[in-house]
Amino acid sequence: MVGFLSLMLPLLPALGIAGEVKNCHPRCHCEVESYGLFDSFSLTKVDCRGVGSGTAPVPIPLDTSHLDLSGNSISSITDSMLSGPGYTTLVSLDLSNNHIAQVSAKAFSKLRYLETLDLSHNDLENLSGGSFSGLRLTDVDLSDNMFQDFNLDLFNTRGQETPISVDLSNNLLSTVSRNPQGHALHINSLILAGNKFRVVPELTGVPLQYLNLDGNPIRSIEEGAFDEMKDLIYLSLSSLPELTSIQPGSFRGLRNLQILDLSHNTRLAGLSPDVFDGLTSLQELNLSNSIAGPFPVAAFDHMPTLKSVILGPNMRCWKTHKQGQFHRQIGQAKANDILTCDVEGLIS
Repeated sequence: MVGFLSLMLPLLPALGIAGEVKNCHPRCHCEVESYGLFDSFSLTKVDCRGVGSGTAPVPIPLDTSHLDLSGNSISSITDSMLSGPGYTTLVSLDLSNNHIAQVSAKAFSKLRYLETLDLSHNDLENLSGGSFSGLRLTDVDLSDNMFQDFNLDLFNTRGQETPISVDLSNNLLSTVSRNPQGHALHINSLILAGNKFRVVPELTGVPLQYLNLDGNPIRSIEEGAFDEMKDLIYLSLSSLPELTSIQPGSFRGLRNLQILDLSHNTRLAGLSPDVFDGLTSLQELNLSNSIAGPFPVAAFDHMPTLKSVILGPNMRCWKTHKQGQFHRQIGQAKANDILTCDVEGLIS
């Protein structure tokens, strides 16, 4: 009997998850996840994907942490739609692939624990200032909407110290303006890929660490374009269809940048070594399918910590440290930097 119980005990949590969840909408799927010692704490994930138009709001369990309402032909989010029982404990909310064209100014005001919000693949043209203020957001996805301008004031956190990660990829976004009231913004990651920027947007006062501007019709990157983004660690400027030039000093303010992606910029004529001035912490550079000729060796003088350069498929150079001959007078061996490439002639 003891042996039988020892075999059954590991199955009990699985049985609990598979069981019926109280107050689950009949057309939704609810799953309980247990945490803590003896599974004393539980949260519910509610999946209402594609259950039909008019689904929101739906009654959900009081301990719901994740709610998926994607693909339900929802056209607007009102102030009261996300304020019912169960919504105030949400950590993640997915509203993607609907037809949302309007979001009320206080639509998310009750979601104080919300960290992840997905509004991608909708019909949004704008959002009211302060729409996300007071929230504990770490990830916001607004990709594939119809933005023509954008006001950073909607991320006004009113003194909160919680970082915010924002995904705005594949919108029709054209401009970004700073918070006019001067409130501190704590956006950590911002993805603005696939928009309509013709110049690098001014993001003054935002301590970004991750920025993605892929696919925008930026024609030229001017000197000092990133001077106010000193905290950036990752910058992606890939697949810019109209980019023809990057001016010397464009990246001079990016002293902490570690990864720079300039790949698939097929109209880029060439790169002066001075373009890379200031990139003293850069470790990875991607120029795949961007420059036709050899990469100038003088550029390495501006990037002393660079470890690898990608110039195309199976075309990569990397730097290694080779230990030199031991010197008795100074008591140590001198290291030499060795540059190795997959294909000869990549570096001139």
